[in-house]
Amino acid sequence: MKRSTLTTLALAWGIGALIALTAAPAGAEQITGVPGSPSATVTIDGKQIPPPPAKFGGVIKQDAKDSKPYWPPTVVPRKGAPNVLLIMTDDQGYGVTSTFGGVIPTPAMDRLAKRGLRYTQFHSTALCSPTRAALITGRNHHSVGTGVIAEMSTGYPGYDSVITKDKATIGTILRDNGYSTSWFGKNHNTPTYQYSLAGPFDQWPSGMGFEYFYGFMGGESNQWTPYLFRDHTQIQPWVGKPGYNLITDMADDAISYMKGLNAAAPDKPFFLYYVPGGTHAPHHPTPEWIKKISDMHLFDKGWNEVRETILANQKKLGVIPANTQLTPWPDVLPKWDTLSADEKKLFIRQADIFAAYAAYTDHEIGRVIQEVEDLGKLDNTLIIYISGDNGTSAEGSAIGTPFDLAAIQAINVPVETQLKFYDVLGSDLTTPHMSVAWSWAFDTPFKWTKQVASFFGGTRQGMVMSWPGHIKDAGGIRTQFHHIIDIVPTILEATGVQAPQTVNGIAQSPIEGVSMAYTWDKANEKAKSTRQTQYFEMFGNRAIYHDGWMAATPPPQPPWLIGTAKMPELNDYKWELYNIAEDFSQNNDLAAKHPEKLKELQELFLSEAKKYQVFPLDNSMLPRMITLRPSSTAGRTEFTYSGELSGLPDGSVPNTVAKSYSISAEVEIPQGGAEGMLNTLGGRFGGYGLYLLKGKPVFTYNFLGLERFRWEGKDAIAPGKHTVLFDFKYDGPGLAKGGTGVLSVDGKKVDSKKIPHTIPAFMTIDESFDVGVDTRTGVDDKDYQPPFRFTGKLAKLTIKLGQEQLAEADRKIIQEKLARAKD
Repeated sequence: MKRSTLTTLALAWGIGALIALTAAPAGAEQITGVPGSPSATVTIDGKQIPPPPAKFGGVIKQDAKDSKPYWPPTVVPRKGAPNVLLIMTDDQGYGVTSTFGGVIPTPAMDRLAKRGLRYTQFHSTALCSPTRAALITGRNHHSVGTGVIAEMSTGYPGYDSVITKDKATIGTILRDNGYSTSWFGKNHNTPTYQYSLAGPFDQWPSGMGFEYFYGFMGGESNQWTPYLFRDHTQIQPWVGKPGYNLITDMADDAISYMKGLNAAAPDKPFFLYYVPGGTHAPHHPTPEWIKKISDMHLFDKGWNEVRETILANQKKLGVIPANTQLTPWPDVLPKWDTLSADEKKLFIRQADIFAAYAAYTDHEIGRVIQEVEDLGKLDNTLIIYISGDNGTSAEGSAIGTPFDLAAIQAINVPVETQLKFYDVLGSDLTTPHMSVAWSWAFDTPFKWTKQVASFFGGTRQGMVMSWPGHIKDAGGIRTQFHHIIDIVPTILEATGVQAPQTVNGIAQSPIEGVSMAYTWDKANEKAKSTRQTQYFEMFGNRAIYHDGWMAATPPPQPPWLIGTAKMPELNDYKWELYNIAEDFSQNNDLAAKHPEKLKELQELFLSEAKKYQVFPLDNSMLPRMITLRPSSTAGRTEFTYSGELSGLPDGSVPNTVAKSYSISAEVEIPQGGAEGMLNTLGGRFGGYGLYLLKGKPVFTYNFLGLERFRWEGKDAIAPGKHTVLFDFKYDGPGLAKGGTGVLSVDGKKVDSKKIPHTIPAFMTIDESFDVGVDTRTGVDDKDYQPPFRFTGKLAKLTIKLGQEQLAEADRKIIQEKLARAKD
């Protein structure tokens, strides 16, 4: 800088400030540019975020002409700090992607691997919410209240689905250090009872440090009509767009976001968290992708040969050791050559649709990566691409399903019935999932599947990292043992940001992960892993890894039974022992040979479990799913609504499962008649609707897309004021029982019907409760199409609930859990 320029700046901004700039001690926070100028920036030490307000450095007199302004400096990361694109797909085991030997083409991940590194011993928690909570916090899933999925949360610190304020996310940390932060796709980390617009929003992406959110709430969503939000606002971008699919729309929105960000602040680094719904059920690829994959005939020879093919590919690629043994095919699953022609036809179709969904998702991820390159930012962007948040899902039952809500409530759909949906599987008319046998095959070479925390079929994820110029071993492979909690410290080291000591004045608990950045150096290709110990636990199933050894409990019941089988006492679980350093696939149990090593690891598990809030262990599923949680509906038995209302989430509305109830609508019918929705919960794949159809009252109960029970009046309701009532008497106690429904108008019965069964646990995951309108999908496509607004006047809608009629065994379990939670 010329001397004359320095003199001018000194006169304009004050000699003292300029001297402070040039003489700041090394390591202190330093202002870049002229202090007090609009362009001044500061890189903070990050110990306290957000940083305290900057001290005013100007001069204030009574008159502005005698005063000197001073702008607080803008917080920015260190010079040259990289952008971060963190990608994770859903429900994909180690053998899914072509990058890790799978038969499904994933060229976007392949390209990234050629530019960076593949990691062959990287692990998840075995389930959705827990993995995602660990990923964004850098702490074990129980440490951040997510020992299970949010839908099964209970009142214990390790299981309440609440990420506490002393465990800030990577979004908060990077945002307060000057990054633009965004989240696209699945959010399964907000407590289910906080989904409504009543909030609070501190557990939404915005409250977790993400300045922009475009995605869906909950564990899954229909990709044709998703339960979609932009920030806190529910949106419906598919309306008027035939062929809409969220997988493409999400990529479009991310690309648009990056373009806008680059136009507004090209030098500001971004952290973009990209987590599409693929390939969690429902499997919803576009028809073009289904045809593309089907034409490849990848699965015609069945799941047993596919396993052999994947194993050979993996050895050829070097992503498993050459001596890796293929774990045995389980006796509980049929071998391909024992199947009938109809079974083979259906199962091939299921695999084609899953594979199409995986390939389609990877393609759209590729578009997002390409935009980073097109913006000229690829060389300074750390890209982390994780294939799956757990192993491939076995929640589609042993034979698959056209309607996944049925399968996860232990309702099997016979093969002959499924074949009726053959041509529409994957379309907006189905929510399909595949046979467990495919899920097992896609976890090759390992045993087991999603939910199983003790075996790598549930926890081993293919992962790629790329950062040109920093990761110089292009196409390399890294074998160090690492876990999902290690991503946050890796990002912090790459960005030069330290973990904060306090956030919003709250002291922070230590981050529990370790950085993987050391693996980027070619010299450390064979270095010993910096992670020596890692526990695993899900639904009472346990494992502990330490220094090349792993002790594990085999699941006492298969996860695809969805918790319906009798479980043993937790102390009665069998333990096995594996030398992972020599037995990559956990194939050879050494418990009998090394009992002392097994005991050592069992004791280590207890120590780690106590440290990270794993206790109390609980191997139940259904009781946890239906347990009471904090909610605006808790304890209420009567609900009143008026006018048009839409979009309320299932957790914030009257729950009619396993109880008697009545729905009463006070309406005014105009001259000429009226029709439309009065009240609905759910839609095409499960739920109910009370509505007028051509003036006639109708109540439809949609049993998970498999059956529809219908009550209907014979005559249209005359103009004037009337009360339409549906009253249902439940045949409890117990879940999924039938009952008798009566439809009446002004106290006069117009239809009565007894039904044999009802939905066991929950009507919907991704639909909503609406009054006076029906958004997204309808409960009966033959009757109407949304939005089906009521054309009369709806003065009041009242829902009254009877007592919950659980079986005594279920009630006892839940009461015991509630009592323990209060102690």
